[in-house]
Amino acid sequence: MKTINQFFEDYATLYASNPMMYEKKTQIFELSSYNEIKEKVHQFAAGLLSLGIKKGDRVSLISEGRNAWVISELGILYTGAVNVPLSVKLMDSSDLKFRINHSESRFVIVSGGQSRKIDTVKNDLPTVEKFIYLDPKDTYDKKDVFFGDILETGKEYLGKNRSIFEETWKSVRPDDVANICYTSGTTADPKGIMLSHRNYTSNVEQALSLMNIPPWYTTLLILPWDHSFAHTAGIYAVIASGASMASVQAGINTMETLKNIPVNIKEIKPHFLLSVPSLAKNFRKNIEKGIREKGPVIEKLFNHALKTAYFYNGLGIDKGKGWKIILKPYLKLFDGILFKKVRQGFGGNLKFFIGGGALLDIELQRFFYAIGIPMFQGYGLSEAAPVISSNAEHRHKLGSSGFLVKNLEVKICNDDGDALPAGEKGEIVVKGENVMLGYWRNEKASAETLKDGWLYTGDLGYMDNDRFLYVLGRFKSLLISDDGEKYSPEGIEEAFTEQSKYIDQVMLYNNQKPYTVVLLHPNKEALKRFLKENGFDPGTEEGKSEALKFIERELFEYRTSGKYADMFPQRWLPASIGILPEPFTEENRMMNSTMKMVRGVITETYQELIDFLYTPEAKNVVNKRNMEAMNGLMGY
Repeated sequence: MKTINQFFEDYATLYASNPMMYEKKTQIFELSSYNEIKEKVHQFAAGLLSLGIKKGDRVSLISEGRNAWVISELGILYTGAVNVPLSVKLMDSSDLKFRINHSESRFVIVSGGQSRKIDTVKNDLPTVEKFIYLDPKDTYDKKDVFFGDILETGKEYLGKNRSIFEETWKSVRPDDVANICYTSGTTADPKGIMLSHRNYTSNVEQALSLMNIPPWYTTLLILPWDHSFAHTAGIYAVIASGASMASVQAGINTMETLKNIPVNIKEIKPHFLLSVPSLAKNFRKNIEKGIREKGPVIEKLFNHALKTAYFYNGLGIDKGKGWKIILKPYLKLFDGILFKKVRQGFGGNLKFFIGGGALLDIELQRFFYAIGIPMFQGYGLSEAAPVISSNAEHRHKLGSSGFLVKNLEVKICNDDGDALPAGEKGEIVVKGENVMLGYWRNEKASAETLKDGWLYTGDLGYMDNDRFLYVLGRFKSLLISDDGEKYSPEGIEEAFTEQSKYIDQVMLYNNQKPYTVVLLHPNKEALKRFLKENGFDPGTEEGKSEALKFIERELFEYRTSGKYADMFPQRWLPASIGILPEPFTEENRMMNSTMKMVRGVITETYQELIDFLYTPEAKNVVNKRNMEAMNGLMGY
């Protein structure tokens, strides 16, 4: 059983001359080898030791993805201290203060792009003794120190105390805490997940049982590096393979950084990418936009090619089976004239995506599979370090969350904790070396989540007869009818937003009511285009009324005799619609940092509207409240 320290030492020695990290600070990406990064890690760790960091101390780290992120984390771990990775998406000062104070961090490491957040709360962090800035500042306060100066101090320390340094990093044990990762909920008290060195190294072994990463592979890590998925499946899985990772070039703001992603993808030419549904949707929108711009003939041909590929591919496990094999030459032709050119937009080397973070709509999976860069859905959660299952190149079934990693026990339990047979739905419960130690300073939550070594995930799912895991959503988000029947809403919500370009966000609601209702934020630009194309003025009462009726018709496609009539049980489809003029965002706390809806906040914010949706007036979609919301949307 290895610590992360020994793990990194072994692979950095084995792959010493391989390029480990690519970083673009100015015009081009510059590479650093495994050996060069290892030297920096040793220097930074030694510098921290000279500043008095001791085993078990906590150090908070908030930075965009970059070489210094990895050097900082590994440097912390080499001292025996604990890294507390903070999300760059944390905007509220109270969120930052809570995590740093709750973890009792002695040091805070911060990038220039995130420094303003830390500078505004400095005086409210009583346990913090040093603020380490990854980028140079014009002036430094008494507690401030520059990252580069610590590296220099570390060089001196190593020259005089090499044996103490070696003894320190080797004294760390596999069961020692490596990270305290805070849950991304927006409540006042997010939980600090304690993950040990062995939690991580075991999960890397497990993740690599699902996918093969040769040493010549490169990935661009487009997710935040504190994100457990990017952390394990990106950084540490790449290190264990001797492969290379690149960071997205940081812009002056979040929007500029996002705009750098497609540019950086073409420059790095990655072999695989880690993604989440929100990014996948953006990729698809950009692809479809590019196809539309080539004219109606190409668009029609592309859609025909997609339809053919969808049929041929099936669910993946049945790809090309039976008489479908006769379509193979057609798909080869479509690939040569269409799909291959689309893949050039991703650099030309991309073999696959691994999707995680949330449920990935099967339609989205079919799309990327058809164009030759399949997006394999996986499942995990931070408490499991995080990988539990995934689809892979050699074995996959679209719509599922894949097969289990090795050396992991999984059972599906009913409300009484009894294991259920294949095909029956219940709570997903797992046990393995990757399962967390518990929640930091929260024994109650730890006892509720960990029972006899089993991690109760709080996720609803089932295992099919082929041993593929299906994740249906959170127990807490279940729709509950007035007769007590329960249903997970995520599949319906994903379908509404994925299969209609006029609908951006939805949340279904039913808490022991006679029927389900929906809060819906439309895509106003798509609606305006629809109205104008059909002779309506978006600024008139008639136009807004027609827009509401059209949205209702889009949802009616899931009802009996509709285009998608067989997708979902009719009783869970919404009977009334509440239009929202504003989207769910991180800023209004209705989305968390992993871009999942925070249902409790949404419900509380819109409780009055939800109550209205259960009145007879709301059954008519063209009601006063919806018309007022459309006024805000259309800007009139």
